[in-house]
Amino acid sequence: MSKGGLLGMLRGRQSMIEIKSRGELEAMRAAGLVVARALDLLTKAVKPGVSTAELDELAEQTIRDAGAVPSFKGYHDYPASICSSVNEQVVHGIPAADQVLAEGDLISIDCGAILDGWHGDAAVTVAAGEIRPEDKLLSEATRTALYAGVEALVVGAKLSDVSHAIEQSILRSAKADGVKYGIIRDYGGHGIGTEMHMEPYLSNYGKPGKGPRLVEGMAIAVEPMLTLGDHRTDELDDGWTVVTVDKSRAAHWEHSVAITADGPWILTAPE
Repeated sequence: MSKGGLLGMLRGRQSMIEIKSRGELEAMRAAGLVVARALDLLTKAVKPGVSTAELDELAEQTIRDAGAVPSFKGYHDYPASICSSVNEQVVHGIPAADQVLAEGDLISIDCGAILDGWHGDAAVTVAAGEIRPEDKLLSEATRTALYAGVEALVVGAKLSDVSHAIEQSILRSAKADGVKYGIIRDYGGHGIGTEMHMEPYLSNYGKPGKGPRLVEGMAIAVEPMLTLGDHRTDELDDGWTVVTVDKSRAAHWEHSVAITADGPWILTAPE
């Protein structure tokens, strides 16, 4: 999740990246497990007839029952514990009682939790009932790109190697699916740790070999966002909800990942 302009500032300031000890990464893993549990319950709860406000209530209760605090609620005055982005909404959709899921809707759920001062942040895209084949392919292409980015988070690589891996995965999926996916350009991944949004900013496309070198102890949220049409977006009057300009559907997948000597460690993966 990112408030408009915040990550834009981070793009130009990549000299102060937080490096964590093994113990600190383990604390982040504890926060990540809270997020994983919440998203598992939310995924199971998504169905036609359920409102996004109900999903938000479930998320907040799950997070607080674990002794954690929702990362999103109150962040720059954001009013909810999750972002629930339906169909053409890309990210930052605000849950509402009158937003009731219908058969065939595609919803992206972004969730964050703070436990003992450490953040976890992850997102999934879920179908409400039966969705169109092209929507299934869109979500799977986005999820595949996420894991391509995760695999590229290795000691010694450059940051843009991760961006390039994500983009190349998207291009391979596009070729296989016979679709030209739109790669969202205005939003991307970010460092995470004692704050939800930290340096460095991670683009979901780009040439390899650029940016800071990845070292053990970094933690980065990888979050590709794709559309079935144009990459351009607008922000609604609520100041949060980001939608595709052409009203094409969008998908969003995310994990918080630690860089270790043994390879990437997905901190928000289920147990």
